Amino acid sequence: MYAIGMSKSAPEPTPGYLVWRLANKWRVAVDRAVAPLGLTHAQYVVLASLHGMGRSGERPSQRRLADHIGLEALYVSKLARALESAGLLARTRDPHDPRAVQLALTEEGGEVARRAIDLVRDLHEQLLAPLGGPGSARTLALTNELTTLLRTPLAPPVPDDQATRGAPHDHRDARRQPS
Repeated sequence: MYAIGMSKSAPEPTPGYLVWRLANKWRVAVDRAVAPLGLTHAQYVVLASLHGMGRSGERPSQRRLADHIGLEALYVSKLARALESAGLLARTRDPHDPRAVQLALTEEGGEVARRAIDLVRDLHEQLLAPLGGPGSARTLALTNELTTLLRTPLAPPVPDDQATRGAPHDHRDARRQPS
C-alpha cells in the first residue's frame, strides 16, 4: 500500500500515492462535469476517443479502442453496449474480420461527445491553473514526466496485451488522450 506520509520512515507521501490520489481526484471531477450529459468518466473517454479517431477517418474495433485508451477490452465492450443502448454509438461487424466489432459515434453521440469535450476542456483549465494552465512550461514538464512513467512497462509484456506494454506508444497519443 502507498505510504500516506504519517510514518517516521516515510514522512512524505510517495509518488505512487500522489499519482493515485490525483487520478482519483480528476476522475471524480470529470464524472461530475459530464454527469449532466448522462455520462460517466469512462463513457466520456470512449466517446471522446471515438470522436478524435473518427475525425481522422478511423472506425476502430473494440480491441483497438481498448488499446488506445488503456482499458480492458471486456470493459470497453460493456461501455460500448451501454452507449449503444443510449443511442450514442453504433457497433457493427467488421467486414474484413467477422469476429471483430467496429465502433462509431451516432449523430447524437457526436453531439454529446463535442459537448462533453468542451466541458472537460474547461475543467482542465481549472485543474491545471495552479501549474500555469494547459500550455504552461510546468504543465508540459508534468506531461512529459507522466508520459515517461506510462511508457515504462510494469512487468514483462504478455503477448497481445497492450496494457502491459506501457501504452500510449508515443507522446502525441498521450496528449490526445481524454482525461
